[in-house]
Amino acid sequence: MKKSKKAKVLNAQQIKINLERFCREILRQHKGPEHLAFIGIRTRGYYLAQRLCEMLKKAGGKEIPLGEMDISLYRDDLNTLLPNGRVDHTRIPFDINNKTIILVDDVLNTGRTVRAAVDHLIDLGRPRAIHLAVLIDRGGREFPIAANYVGKKIKLAAEGEVRVKLKEVDKVDEVVISK
Repeated sequence: MKKSKKAKVLNAQQIKINLERFCREILRQHKGPEHLAFIGIRTRGYYLAQRLCEMLKKAGGKEIPLGEMDISLYRDDLNTLLPNGRVDHTRIPFDINNKTIILVDDVLNTGRTVRAAVDHLIDLGRPRAIHLAVLIDRGGREFPIAANYVGKKIKLAAEGEVRVKLKEVDKVDEVVISK
């Protein structure tokens, strides 16, 4: 049995620095948070979105709408997930119409999760625009999807694994890859 090599690619401070950069870029691009809303894709995308909202509130003093999206029912592999899979509920406590939605996820790989999230959003309303922020872009796209805000790009073979750990779920902030 071959042992996989693990490497830490981001530590807690580097994750924070990337999120702070996202905030600066988002504020610069959108001239303020007035029409913005964040939706984190379960599970870790939500916590990253929550952190971004808190950082933007500190920077501008304005509360930014935050939602949590479960894309389980929109996945193209739903049949393989159910009956053992657990389906949670999306919680978006604001009107998405005419807002610029910043979708947030931890890792962008094939693009299938983002495609499902966009489908879900369109079923909920008509946003002004949908942008994507990801902590890690590992390549390997199967759909023509690109992130507007990327923390770190990693070239990783299909069998490689990216593990984003966040203190809200994993008690530690770090990103580890195994090859």
